[in-house]
Amino acid sequence: MNWLMLSPVKPELFLVCVGLILLMVGALRGKSSVGFILSAVLTSFVVAGGFLCLTSGDTPLDTLGGMVAADGFSVWMRFLILGGLFASTLLSVGWLRDNQVVKFEIPLLYLLSGVGMLFMVSSTNLLSLYVSLELSSLCLYVLAAINRDQLRSTEAGLKYFILGALSSGLLLFGISLVYGFTATLSYAEIGAILSQMTLPAGAMVGMVFILAGLVFKISAVPFHMWTPDVYEGAPTPVTALFAIVPKVAAFGLIIRLLTGPFASLHEQASQILIFVALASSVLGAFAGLAQNNFKRLIAYSSIANMGYALLGLLAGTPEGVASVILYLTVYMIMTAGVFAVLMGVKRDGHSIETISDFAGLVKKCPVKAYCLTGLLFSMSGLPPLAGFFAKLFVFQAAVAGGFFTVAVIGVLASVVASYYYLRVIKVMLFDAPEGDFDKDCSFSRRFVMLVSVAFILLFTFVPNYLLDHAQVAAGTLFP
Repeated sequence: MNWLMLSPVKPELFLVCVGLILLMVGALRGKSSVGFILSAVLTSFVVAGGFLCLTSGDTPLDTLGGMVAADGFSVWMRFLILGGLFASTLLSVGWLRDNQVVKFEIPLLYLLSGVGMLFMVSSTNLLSLYVSLELSSLCLYVLAAINRDQLRSTEAGLKYFILGALSSGLLLFGISLVYGFTATLSYAEIGAILSQMTLPAGAMVGMVFILAGLVFKISAVPFHMWTPDVYEGAPTPVTALFAIVPKVAAFGLIIRLLTGPFASLHEQASQILIFVALASSVLGAFAGLAQNNFKRLIAYSSIANMGYALLGLLAGTPEGVASVILYLTVYMIMTAGVFAVLMGVKRDGHSIETISDFAGLVKKCPVKAYCLTGLLFSMSGLPPLAGFFAKLFVFQAAVAGGFFTVAVIGVLASVVASYYYLRVIKVMLFDAPEGDFDKDCSFSRRFVMLVSVAFILLFTFVPNYLLDHAQVAAGTLFP
């Protein structure tokens, strides 16, 4: 195997090498190496993005013995993952500086988890799927419980680990069923075998178990129960990582499975998707109404948003997949901006958590208040912001596929969910302040916040341009 054959996975190989080197640096220098490792990790994400720019997605390429493919879809999704990792790491800069218990392992866990996510969206084999998924998940388990001295963080890590182990078991059982039925782990060979059969019952059951394991990773109903507790208990920068990146990677994996090995089972898979999408949209909308903790609110918002995104997959068309790709892009950027504001709003050096803590923010920190207002309006789907177009394209794809009732229920759930976004906006703009806010806000958080706001505003002028590029990326998944 020569270097040319490995060229499609240059970003992943580069990040692995950087991670191993930085691990030795951290082991030798300890806490004093945190600043260097953090800077090196941020730089490595930028360099990996540069390597990815050199990867052409026009002609799909297989590597690592046919276990990984580089096509237009994987290039787009890997760019998203690298961007999300960069933003998440950037948001953690101030926290690592201010936190008394500084751990050099945190940025390294971000990096190694990212390597697993990058391989996930490029996998073309059930074995590489499982290995990459576990690489990412193991790092996330540790990050969720990184504050071992805090009860809530330990509880969050334990819940996430136990339920994650359950989902991995379901996924592995499904893979074993598919392998036992088709005698292969390759996506292409599985798809060819299943397409020649009228009703492959064994493979259908295996597909159900695999989808159940992946539904946990995107925190959709009925495997959503870990999300609010982990979001609330984990440190805020870690919560930002959970909200921004892993969901995008897991969704990319679901898209590749449904358009690849299980494409011939789309009718059966759509029945599962309808239930998961509607249940997630409705539960995320109504359960979020009762939340007072802002991070728990964002957790239920993410559950609802994953439900909306699943609607685009019901039709099983390139247009539907393109709408989901675009939705994930917009969702990731909006979420990064929301967490940048949340982490930048402090009282007495401590980040605020409850919705009532935002009272009077517009009087003390008008820029942050207006930025968060714009981001929440976009998440609620208010035109002409980016969130409106993202939801519009997804609902259009569902309607084009003939799923009218499902689309209507999704729209109604989105209307209900807009209430708790408006509630936060009302508290910020109209309630009397309960105390002073800290004036300082790190450059990294201001940068992420302003980039997110600029995106949701400028997206209004080029929605179809990005959708067209998303359709090109989605087209590489369909023969």
